[in-house]
Amino acid sequence: MVLGLLTFAAGFGSFGAVASLGEVARAFGHVVHGTTVAEQMGLSGSVIGLGLGVLRFASLFGLPLAVLADRWGRRSTLIWYTAIGLVCTVVAAASPSYWIFVAIFALGRPLLTASVSIAHVAGSELANSEGRAGALALITGSYGIGAGIAALVHTALSGRDGFRFVFLMAILPLCLVLFLRDRVVEPSRWHRPDHWNHAVLGHVDPAQRRRLLTVLSFTFGLSLVTGPANGYLFLYADNVVKASSTTVAIMVVASSMTGLGGLLLGRWGADRYGRKPVLALALTSLIAASLLVYAGPVPALVTGYLFSVAAAGALAPPGTALSNELFPTEVRASVAGWNIAAGVSGSIAGLLIFGVLVDRSSSFFTAACITFIPMIAILGLLLLLPETRGKEPEELWEPRAASV
Repeated sequence: MVLGLLTFAAGFGSFGAVASLGEVARAFGHVVHGTTVAEQMGLSGSVIGLGLGVLRFASLFGLPLAVLADRWGRRSTLIWYTAIGLVCTVVAAASPSYWIFVAIFALGRPLLTASVSIAHVAGSELANSEGRAGALALITGSYGIGAGIAALVHTALSGRDGFRFVFLMAILPLCLVLFLRDRVVEPSRWHRPDHWNHAVLGHVDPAQRRRLLTVLSFTFGLSLVTGPANGYLFLYADNVVKASSTTVAIMVVASSMTGLGGLLLGRWGADRYGRKPVLALALTSLIAASLLVYAGPVPALVTGYLFSVAAAGALAPPGTALSNELFPTEVRASVAGWNIAAGVSGSIAGLLIFGVLVDRSSSFFTAACITFIPMIAILGLLLLLPETRGKEPEELWEPRAASV
């Protein structure tokens, strides 16, 4: 529960840069009643896009930050990263210009990204095999609730400078983190003397590297789908199918229920049938739902989005459980850091490929088919990994001599 509350705080702090983008552009640009996007938004699309690119690239620094949890422990890094990341969010409220706003958020984003990954590592280490998928589902769901509440606050405080009030409200989750700091437990699996001697930043023993590359390849392929599936969705809804703001609002609210349902199904299936079968089914469902999103009219958009959120929720418990169970404690946070890098890289690659295909084909659905369908092939990577259901991490490796 404490880890869930910390990821709730991180979710609130992480949200804002994209959802508040319109207000940020209007606040720092010059809105006129023209016909071009730049005139209507206040800043040009290239400037906005470059800023978003900087924020995505900054997330890569979550790798070395997460790796430090193997040396300094889960508790201290989790508390410090979450607190400092939220401080950056609060400070962003006073940004005098667009690029200073981007710079401040770029400082805080990798800290919050790393804190969420470390929370998943700590959750997997504190729980046993029967409760691990449920614990990770709780942590993942708490992050989504934090982001969702930030979205609702942003909607309620919409206006030219509304984003400043949203960012200032990050003081509340920051106070929550300070209140919980003495209640965060260091997992007994992590022992400082041993890991300080053996954990090298980003290093994974040669015997574990093939397994690591398999996991990272799967993460990259998954993010190549989720990046454009999420990144272009609201642009597609507003500018292509012309969905009303009411429809989009109802769709987003309803997705909270389907996402929760997906989390519960993923947790139940991972404990009953195994991590790998549920991962395979959830990924296939995610690809199918993402294709439906870009298939055409508003009903397809809404239906596809709701099912894609459910599929993404179902992916989380078995995916995070499998990734954490496959590796020894001494490198588990390092693996989480490498997963951050693979996820960010896959998302950026997917956005670039999808955008080029949309320009070439003038069709979102064609771009979705070419980008998403080949990623079904990454299911074959699961055959290279052992099933971890019902096993403790210590049963899947031998310290310093793990076999793949």
